[in-house]
Amino acid sequence: MSEAPGSANDPIVSSGRIKGPQDFWGGIVLMGIALFALWASSNLPGMRGFSFGPGTAPRMFAVLLLLLGAGVALTGLFMKGEPLQRYGVRGLFFVTLAILSFSVTIRPLGLVVSAMLSFVIAAYGSPEIKWKETLIVGGLLTLGCSLLFPYALGLPLDLYPSILR
Repeated sequence: MSEAPGSANDPIVSSGRIKGPQDFWGGIVLMGIALFALWASSNLPGMRGFSFGPGTAPRMFAVLLLLLGAGVALTGLFMKGEPLQRYGVRGLFFVTLAILSFSVTIRPLGLVVSAMLSFVIAAYGSPEIKWKETLIVGGLLTLGCSLLFPYALGLPLDLYPSILR
């Protein structure tokens, strides 16, 4: 006989006061990000009457994120939801490594090499790497970046390493 929804063996049901742990803790994290944004924008001049300052938009978005995070957290308190899942650090590690790699290699190696290299490093973040597709998409994105930034936007970026020029 199958278990009825809401029974003790149902993985969606959690014990304690928090009925939707994933929503609750996700809302708490969003509120933490919003509080950090409010703190980080506190030194910027804000709204004076009807004139906007450079701190107005960050504070408005931070307050909006704070309210939305509180709504998500309250949803997790009162409505049944998904349990917390295990968090893998592989994706986070390789995407961060790809960003750092791009920032270090853009000047000496140029846009083409550094963009392709960072895309391949970021691809390691997934356990389901398909190298053929990764290289095709990486090549197309590198081509798009190579056309967009120096030519369409006119940014002074070297496309290739200084050795090849």
